[in-house]
Amino acid sequence: MPELPEVETVRRGLNKLTLGEEIRGGDVLLPRAIAHPLSVEDFLAGIQGTAIAHWYRHGKYLLAKLVEPTHTSPQTAPPAGWLGVHLRMTGQLLWLVSTPIRDSSLAVAERENINPQETLQKHTRVRLFFKNGDELRFVDQRTFGQMWWVPPTMSPSTAITGLKRLGPDPFSEQFSLEYLAGQLQNRRRAIKTSLLDQALVAGLGNIYADEVLFVAGILPTTPCTDLNLEQIGRMRAAIIQVLQAAIDAGGTTFSNFLNVQGVNGNYGGIAWVYNRAGEPCRVCSTPIQRLKLAGRSAHFCPQCQR
Repeated sequence: MPELPEVETVRRGLNKLTLGEEIRGGDVLLPRAIAHPLSVEDFLAGIQGTAIAHWYRHGKYLLAKLVEPTHTSPQTAPPAGWLGVHLRMTGQLLWLVSTPIRDSSLAVAERENINPQETLQKHTRVRLFFKNGDELRFVDQRTFGQMWWVPPTMSPSTAITGLKRLGPDPFSEQFSLEYLAGQLQNRRRAIKTSLLDQALVAGLGNIYADEVLFVAGILPTTPCTDLNLEQIGRMRAAIIQVLQAAIDAGGTTFSNFLNVQGVNGNYGGIAWVYNRAGEPCRVCSTPIQRLKLAGRSAHFCPQCQR
């Protein structure tokens, strides 16, 4: 957690709120949250004075295209590198809007030093300050999340090496039935374990792998080599269906996920099997079961999944 739907929810929120906004500086409260460059000073110097042109997502990674500030479209402005974010287990990006200042006697410098919300969340790791007075905060309780600044002369995957290990995005043309069948035909592991492999498909995690296998009617313990083409086709369709439903619901909040405006996701209330051990199946009323696979929990209906 968060998985693809939560990261996509954050991406869409950031694209609504931050495009064209100029970064005037920042504050790194936990230096090891910065993965590149190694120097916090270099990271802050790299992003300062840049503007956000667009946020992209690959799997669970977020990438903001940075450009030089311009009065014209940020899409045509000179490039200024990339800002990368991986939320890992407990990371959050929260957008804080500055409070309007009515006292016209305040100097410009004083206005810019007023924080949108002075009380910092306990686990705030990085703060990015924008020219208009708004702020983007990276909050991470478990401290596994990371941020990168990638200069315009470097490919994002050179600095963010995890990008090289990712399989295709579930919504991409590359994630075809032929691709998935070819990847699974020689795997002897259980299908639930394989779906968690980011090199197979980018973005799936424990929550949605359980949901996908329920919708596809496949037991999580089924060896990949035992799946036929029809089952793999159902599973591929279920991956897209489940992830889209979760995105439409704003993601899942079981513990700490919030969107960029601090709002919980709603998918948890309609989940088919995840976190519902002992509860009746929404289709056949059989109690949902839970087991351990490769150290991870798996939830399933023994009647609906074969």
